[in-house]
Parts: sequence; structure tokens; C-alpha cells
Amino acid sequence: MTFHAFTKTITTALCGIALATAVSAQEEAVLTVTAGDEEQSYTMEQLKELPSSSFTTETIWTEGPQTFQGVSLKDLLDTLEVTEGMIEATAINDYAIEIPIEDAVLNGPIIAYANNDKEMSRRGKGPLWIVYPYDSDVKYQTETIYSRSIWQLNRLAIK
Repeated sequence: MTFHAFTKTITTALCGIALATAVSAQEEAVLTVTAGDEEQSYTMEQLKELPSSSFTTETIWTEGPQTFQGVSLKDLLDTLEVTEGMIEATAINDYAIEIPIEDAVLNGPIIAYANNDKEMSRRGKGPLWIVYPYDSDVKYQTETIYSRSIWQLNRLAIK
């Protein structure tokens, strides 16, 4: 084998390893947040390391009271130092909805990763679902708020 052929073989192998690592890391990410030129991807474990919020509420999609646990939308935006703009939330199937930053308040919506102490499957509206505390205030019981309750969430973009 010539030196050129050897170098090409090593380069191809290293590119394959880098690609496999990138794909593996991409598969582990459950949420990607973009704000301007900054992009942050989170694995489920990383989301669970952020401050956790939970509440019990009824929804129009489930039966009976449900307890949701996740990351407060406010806490996530505070972590990223986002204070203004519009949030474009996108699901795995590319359904997208806009959520005003003003919705990200204390005791407001969370990015839920657990429902009744169980991680949510894709079939069960997971792995992430933006859930509002619907029972806590009538302002959370409107068609507008229900439309912002996006499940199978995987991307947030701050516009």
C-alpha cells in the first residue's frame, strides 16, 4: 500500500468515526433550542438536571387529573438568558406553533418529560410536551392556549 492510499484509508476511517459520533449524539438529543446564532441541544438527562417543576391538571386530551413533571419554560429561557421575542415550538412531525415569551412565567407552562411519574413515549405525546396548568386559571382554558400545548416537541427557536 502506498503512503497516499494509507493516508486516504486512515482519513476515511476517522471521518466515519466522527460521523458515527455525530449521529449518536444527535440521536440522544431530545430538544434543540436556537436563539440567534446560538444553538443548544439537550439530552433527556440534561433536561432532568435543570430545575424541575410539576403540577396536576386535567387536559382535553387525557382522562382525569394528570401529574406532569418537567422544566418550566421560564426556567429554560432564564438559563439561556432569553427575555424577549417569540418562541417557535416545533414537533417531530414538523407541526409548529408560536408561543409569546410572555407565556413563560412562574407557575406557568412546562416542557413535560413525565406524565404520572412515567416518561412519555412518542405514542403517548412524548417524549416532550408543552403543558400549561389548565386548572389553575381560566386564562389557560382557551383554544389559543390549547394550540400552544404542542406534544412530541423537539425544537424551540427564539425569533
